[in-house]
Amino acid sequence: MSELGRQLKEARLQKGMSLDDVQEVTKIRKKYLEAIESGDYKVLPGSFYVRAFIKTYAEAVGMSPDELLEEHGNVPAPPADTTMETVIQKRSRRPETERNAKWLPTVLMWTFPILIIVVIYIYASSLNNADPDQVDQTNITNNVQDPNTAQTSPPASGGGVVAPTSSAGAEATTEPTTEPTPTPTPTPTPQSITVTPDGKSGKTTKFKVTAPAGSEVKVEIVASGVSWLEVYKGENSKGEKLSFGNTAAGETMSFVLGSEGMYIKSGYSPATEITVNGQVITDEKTSSRLLLNLDDGSGSEGTQSEGTGE
Repeated sequence: MSELGRQLKEARLQKGMSLDDVQEVTKIRKKYLEAIESGDYKVLPGSFYVRAFIKTYAEAVGMSPDELLEEHGNVPAPPADTTMETVIQKRSRRPETERNAKWLPTVLMWTFPILIIVVIYIYASSLNNADPDQVDQTNITNNVQDPNTAQTSPPASGGGVVAPTSSAGAEATTEPTTEPTPTPTPTPTPQSITVTPDGKSGKTTKFKVTAPAGSEVKVEIVASGVSWLEVYKGENSKGEKLSFGNTAAGETMSFVLGSEGMYIKSGYSPATEITVNGQVITDEKTSSRLLLNLDDGSGSEGTQSEGTGE
């Protein structure tokens, strides 16, 4: 094994990544990754791929590719007659002229109906936005009552005069009805959610999260640097994948803890702060494997089985 390959392998193991993990992140075949670690560069398809693959590998495990190549000098190139083979699949792209020719009939077909709709909309808007000053002033004048003129009812049969009634007075006696304001239901406070260590299973440290039934338990991960991070629903990496890949400084991820539990794997723990409703959890290790089990007090505790193997 070469010194360069040894450094790459140590950086990969420090992040808790396997060659399959690096292959998924970099899209470089596993056999080429093994050749880089062993220093067998003749397996790689060409001199260009030797340096390109080493740089991509170094970035995936958090190393500086330029400093690594400068430290170890020129990387030996494979024999000139090495057969080139496709290692990274790229999507084929159709020529621009072919794509334009495909979309041109569709664009022309929809242009004319759209123009007609726009003309109709503009015409209708002009009718609805007529000048309000053109409203018939005669109707408005007839509907306004002169306050200096008092209307009286016709004389009664007894010769008396009936006093005029005021609609405003009738309206003033009407009291508005109010509906009772519903009392809001109190929600559980973060202080009512507790996190306690619950033993270990192999390399995995377990935590018991106790919360009131029906409350939402938030799990947040704040990254201060680069670290390989995996988050799954369930007791291990065989559950539903919630997050998978390298973190970046300042990145924040939020999840909701369910009864099935949550499995978190951090390749470099100092760069990832994990909290449960604001409470920091850690196993004091450089590379962490944590299992969160939910107990909502309903008698069906979310503790998973002891087997947390990946």
